[in-house]
Amino acid sequence: MKQRHYQAWQVINSAQGKGGSGGRIEALQELNEDKISLVGVDVSSAFLQGVHLVYANLLRADMSAADLRGSELTSANLTFADLHDANFRGARLDNASLTNTSLKDTDLVGSDLSGSDLVQADLSGADLRWANLNSVKWQTIASIKSANIAGVKGAPEGFIQWALANGAVENAQAG
Repeated sequence: MKQRHYQAWQVINSAQGKGGSGGRIEALQELNEDKISLVGVDVSSAFLQGVHLVYANLLRADMSAADLRGSELTSANLTFADLHDANFRGARLDNASLTNTSLKDTDLVGSDLSGSDLVQADLSGADLRWANLNSVKWQTIASIKSANIAGVKGAPEGFIQWALANGAVENAQAG
C-alpha cells in the first residue's frame, strides 16, 4: 500500500508545472480513494478533465489554470485553494468548502455549486453562467466584481441583486 502511495505521489510531483494528465488523474483518484490527504497538492496547468475527487482534502491546493471540466469534487475541502483561471465547466462542486478560495477568472459555466461554502471566496471575473447556486453560503463573498452571473440557477434570495450591486454582470453571450 505504502509503495503504491509513494508511486502515486511521484507521478503527481514529477508532472508538476506540465500540461497534460501525465497519469495524475489516476494517481489523485487512487490517493483520495485510500483517504490520503491531498493538502497543498500542486496540479496547476494540468489536464484533469473528469477527475473524481469526492470528499478530497485539497486544502491550499494549487489548481490554477488546470482543466477540470466535468470533474467531480462533491464535498471536497478546497479551503484556501488557488483555482484562478481554472476550467470547471460542468463540474460538480456541490457542498464543497470554497472558503477563502481564489476563483478569480475561473470558468464555472454550468457547474453545480449547490450547498457550497463561498465565505471570503474571490469570484472576481469568474464565469458563473448557468451555474447551480442553490443554497450556497454567499453573504461574505470577498469579491464578485466583473463575474458573469447570467442565467444562474437556484440563486439564494438577494444574491443576484447583491452581486449586481457589487460589480457582477449579466451577459449570456460572453466568451
